[in-house]
Formats: sequence, C-alpha cells, structure tokens
Amino acid sequence: MANRFLEIEDRAFLTPSAPMGGVVLPDSGHGLVMGRIVAEESAIEEAARKIAGAKNPTIFPGPLVLWKSTPESVRMAEAVLRLSQAGSMKIIPMADYRPKYPKIDPEEEINPSHPNLTIWHNKIDVCLFVGVHCHYSNIALKIIRGGTSCYTIALCSYAGDDEAHLTIRDLTPGTVDQIAAAVARMRKG
Repeated sequence: MANRFLEIEDRAFLTPSAPMGGVVLPDSGHGLVMGRIVAEESAIEEAARKIAGAKNPTIFPGPLVLWKSTPESVRMAEAVLRLSQAGSMKIIPMADYRPKYPKIDPEEEINPSHPNLTIWHNKIDVCLFVGVHCHYSNIALKIIRGGTSCYTIALCSYAGDDEAHLTIRDLTPGTVDQIAAAVARMRKG
C-alpha cells in the first residue's frame, strides 16, 4: 500500500485522496505509516524518529485540545506541552478555523489557519495535528501532502486519518507521553 500511496501522489495534477490509492484506516492497536498498517508501537517510534530528526517540527493543536474544557482535554494539553518540550517543537494553535459569514477578511480568517501557507511561511518539515476536528484535518492534511514536502502526523482520538503520512488512532495523553519519551531518548542518543 505504501508504494501505491506515493505513486498516486507523483502523477496527479490534484492530490487524490489516500483511499483512492488503497489506503485504509487501521484497527484499534495499530497505526498507519505511509499508507501501511503497522503496530501502534511502530507508529509511535516512527513519529518520534521523524520529530527527533526534523529541523523545524511543529505541533498544530486544534479546538479539541485548546477549548474543550474537560479533565481529559486538560491532560491532553499537558501531554502536548511535554511533547513540544521533548522535541523542541513550535506550537501553532488552530484555535478556530470556521469561516465567519457573511463577511470574511482573508488576511484575518484564512491565512492563520491555511495549512500549506503556514507550513511554507514557517519552513516546517514535520507537522503534528492533535485535537483538530476530523472534517478539517482530512482536507488540511491532503492540501499539505499535495502542496508541500512536510511530513504529516495526525494523532486522532477516533479512527485515525488516512490523509496523513502517519496516524495513530484512539489517542490518549499516555500515547502522547510515549511519543515524548521516545523523542527524548532519541535526542539523547
């Protein structure tokens, strides 16, 4: 599946969806790396390897981490902060990406949340989405994958995101802490 994932990207004018290349979401206990289903532990190690080796890794926390005020979302936000510290990662919040009708000021509404422009402007080589609503992350990851060379990681509380280069499903703060610990280990050695 991984080769098919890349082949379709290389020959398309518009970025086709990952499922068109045969990519399917993983079952519980598994992750997805470059369109290939792997054990969750392997996905965690690969995410850590990408973060540890990146020049400008960046976390994009979404509203489910930033604004959802439940004990679980607070623990998730704390785990995201620990990961950012372990990986020397920038944090660019995706606080609110809903368009404001009837008038939209593009400089105010589109640019801060437009994923490929943000990645180009900040020269981000690895990005990590966490707490971003599925409908937004799906299209944003497809745009990033098709329009940049940035490696995309999607940490998802549900089934994962097949448009990311790497996704881990059923996310918990413990999973984020595992990635942080692996990044710290790799940066030491």
